[in-house]
Amino acid sequence: MPYLDLFTTPLTAKTAAHLLRRATFGPTQGEITAFTGQTATQAVQTLITNSNYNPPQPVDLDSTRPTAGQPYLRNSSTPAGQYLPFDGDRNFDYGLYIKYWWIGQMIGQSGTPNLLDKLTLFWQNHFVTTRETVDDYRFVWSYLILIRNNALGNFRDLVTKMTKEPAMLRFLNGDMNEVGAGKANENYARELQELFTMGTVDPDGNANYTEDDVKAAARVLTGWKYTNHWNTGSTTFTTTFTANKHDTGTKTFSGKYNGKIISTPTTVPAGFANVGEYELNELITMMLAHPQTSRFICRKLYRWYVNANVTPDIETNVVIPLGALLVSSNWNIRPVVEKLLTSQIFFDAANIGAMVKSPADLLLGTTRFFNQPLPALPASVAPYKTLSDFLHWRMRDLQLDLMDQPTVFGYDAFYQTGYSRNWINTTTMALRNDFTDALIWRWLTVDAATNYKYGIDLLAWVTGLQSGFGNITTTTSTPPGTPPITCVVVLDAFLLNLFATDLAQTQKDFLIDKIMMMDQSPRTTWEFEWNQYRRTVTYPASYSATQIKNARDTINWRLQTLMRYLLRMAEYHLV
Repeated sequence: MPYLDLFTTPLTAKTAAHLLRRATFGPTQGEITAFTGQTATQAVQTLITNSNYNPPQPVDLDSTRPTAGQPYLRNSSTPAGQYLPFDGDRNFDYGLYIKYWWIGQMIGQSGTPNLLDKLTLFWQNHFVTTRETVDDYRFVWSYLILIRNNALGNFRDLVTKMTKEPAMLRFLNGDMNEVGAGKANENYARELQELFTMGTVDPDGNANYTEDDVKAAARVLTGWKYTNHWNTGSTTFTTTFTANKHDTGTKTFSGKYNGKIISTPTTVPAGFANVGEYELNELITMMLAHPQTSRFICRKLYRWYVNANVTPDIETNVVIPLGALLVSSNWNIRPVVEKLLTSQIFFDAANIGAMVKSPADLLLGTTRFFNQPLPALPASVAPYKTLSDFLHWRMRDLQLDLMDQPTVFGYDAFYQTGYSRNWINTTTMALRNDFTDALIWRWLTVDAATNYKYGIDLLAWVTGLQSGFGNITTTTSTPPGTPPITCVVVLDAFLLNLFATDLAQTQKDFLIDKIMMMDQSPRTTWEFEWNQYRRTVTYPASYSATQIKNARDTINWRLQTLMRYLLRMAEYHLV
């Protein structure tokens, strides 16, 4: 197998859909069509180029307030480097609205498909902090934008900036880490090695660092603080380094780091604002030099984009070469993502449909695939919030609470044995079915003013498949001018790009005969019923209200039953 060799075959609908499902939160039919025929290189470059780093800010989504639809972090008159005064009374709401802002980016794709926000979720689940623990909406926003703006950037820069980010200092108690007996806090020093750089052990089970390395790293990281957390009315916050809180002693690391020594210089070296920054740079340089760091990062990217199962073969032929590329690219992330998403191994048939959809892939991808628009801001504040509420709280029930992971390890299904299969259990499967059923029954009114109901208008969809819909006689004794569409045509339309994997003909026959026709009627019955529905629509004056309703309900029930079953099939939950 060529592994990381370039995939040169022009994209088919199947491989284009695969790329879009894995690199974004799911494609629309139009996007699949647009990417079909492109090379993998062209497609990935498009997904990168389309990334929007300057979307509109979050706005107040409480439609009962005069500030509805207005930014609450900064506005056009806010001085550079400042925020609008912190409002503790709205702290929970504003933090929640940042989540809803991000959902908007994931669904809207800024008007064009891009890989930025799917990759941002990867890094947010790598450098975990949570809205609940950070507990200051400005800190949450600064942290999210740091990740989003650097998702395709330089890993060295990202991990360095993350170490000093106020949200991270608060989440992992970095601000409590000071010189002095009993004052050291090792939380961040431990996670920096265990989760953020090289990982606990290598693939052979050998420890990558020691407990003494954790203690030494914690000493290097003493003295960093944040300002103005939850300070009502404050318009700024920042990270500071307090020299008299910093441990100036010699820090000696184990043989895992070749006995590296980090000492506090007597004067601040050129290019650094303080000795804390200098020592942090030495620490990060040391950790990036560890042979397992680049592999740990690339292994996680492989599992995120390709397959959870990292065999020794994949370790040798994919992870190690990608790690070498990350190092040779001076720790720039973009070349690694490009290489992986354009590789033979990414498009290998065994990796298509090899993972279970995360709640974000399921809910947001379904919303996109069936063209359910997110109402525009700031014009439609209440409808935007209605749909965001619906999606956010259901993702939360399905174990993906956006920016509120259960632990610093991230979402369970992205680190536990079994990986994405952990998204599925008896409780979440029922909740997944409840969600897809909502598309069928269309009970959620998103916007009453425009009669926007969340869900699929199956009758309108199938009517659009029928050429010459009204070319039919009023009586059943005369053949229609245009023959009716068949069950096969309907099923094929419903299945178009719906699943990552193909169905066998026996499955298709089962879906028509046992589900759509309910194991009661021959397929020709559908054609008779469809023609009757066509007649009642074309010649309503010739039929009673009851006849019109019955004709519509008969067709609608068959379509709803079929689509409901399709969305409950195991194949729909694979990506």
